[in-house]
Amino acid sequence: MRYDDFVPPTSRTGRRPVLAAVALAGVCLTVAGCGGGPLPGDPKGGTSRPPAPASPGTPSPRPSSPGTTGPSAASTSARPEPAARGPLTGRTVVIDPGHNPGNREHTREINRQVAIGNGRKECDTTGTATDAGYAEALFTLDVSRRLRTLLEEKGARVVLTQDDDRPFGPCVDERARIGNAAGADAVVSVHADGSATGNRGFHVILPAAVSEGGADTTKIVAPSRELGERIAGNFVRVTGSAPSNYIGGGTGLDTRDDLGGLNLSTVPKVFIECGNMRDPRDAALLTAASWRQKAALGIADGIGSYLKR
Repeated sequence: MRYDDFVPPTSRTGRRPVLAAVALAGVCLTVAGCGGGPLPGDPKGGTSRPPAPASPGTPSPRPSSPGTTGPSAASTSARPEPAARGPLTGRTVVIDPGHNPGNREHTREINRQVAIGNGRKECDTTGTATDAGYAEALFTLDVSRRLRTLLEEKGARVVLTQDDDRPFGPCVDERARIGNAAGADAVVSVHADGSATGNRGFHVILPAAVSEGGADTTKIVAPSRELGERIAGNFVRVTGSAPSNYIGGGTGLDTRDDLGGLNLSTVPKVFIECGNMRDPRDAALLTAASWRQKAALGIADGIGSYLKR
C-alpha cells in the first residue's frame, strides 16, 4: 500500500479504527510516540498557564524555548517565495497556530465572548503548558513555522493566522475568517493538550454539521473529514505516535460542534492535538525539536495527500 494514498478509516462510519489499519500497513506504533487531545469540557486547554519562554526564532524579550532550531527559526519578515514548481503549486494552505504567547497578558480581551454560530465562546484562551513551563502557544508556533517551510517547498502559498506578530489572539471567529478570506484549499489549526497524566495519543478534531446563527458547515464536513483522516494516517506514519487513548475511541478522530474556528469555517478545516503537555512522556516529545519536525512533516504529508487526491 502506498502510504501517501492511505486514508485511515473511522469507527463513526463503521470502518476499522486507525490503529488497526495502520498495523495492517506494516507501520510500527510506539507508546513513546503518543500525543494528546483537548481537555474534556474545555474549548481548548484552559485559561491559565505559567510564564512562557520565547517564541522560537522570533525576536522577543522572552527567554528562549527548548530546541528552537531548523525551519522553525524562519523570520516573520522577508519570507521566501514558495517554490516556483511543486506538487502543491497553485494551492493555498492556512495554518492556524493555536493561542498566542501574548494572550496571558491580555486576559480581559481574550475572555470577551464571540458568536460561534450555535452559541458564544471566549475570543481565545491562553492554552496549556508542560509542568516545566513550555507553553502550548510556543509549541504551536514552532510546529506551524516548520509546517509552513515544508509546504512552501512543495509550492503551496501558506498563510499563518498569527506569527507572534500581534499582542493577542486572533479571536476564534477571526481565525475562521482568515481561512475563508484566503480561499484556502485546506486549513489546519495546530494545538497540544493539557489533560491528565496518563492520557496520551494525538487526535484530529473534525467539524460537526452546524447550520445556525451564521454558521454553516454543511459543505465542509465531508472534505474536512477526508483532510483529517489523511493527516491522522500520515501523522502515525511519520511520528510513530498512536491515536489518543482517551478521545476518539482509538480512531485518532473526534467530531465537535463547539469550536468557533470550525463552526465558522467555509473551507475544509481541522484541528490537530499533537500531544498532552501534562503527561511527562508526551512532554518529552513535545519539547524536542526533532520530534516537532516529525510532527510538522506528518501534518504536511497529510495535507499534501489530501490536496493531490
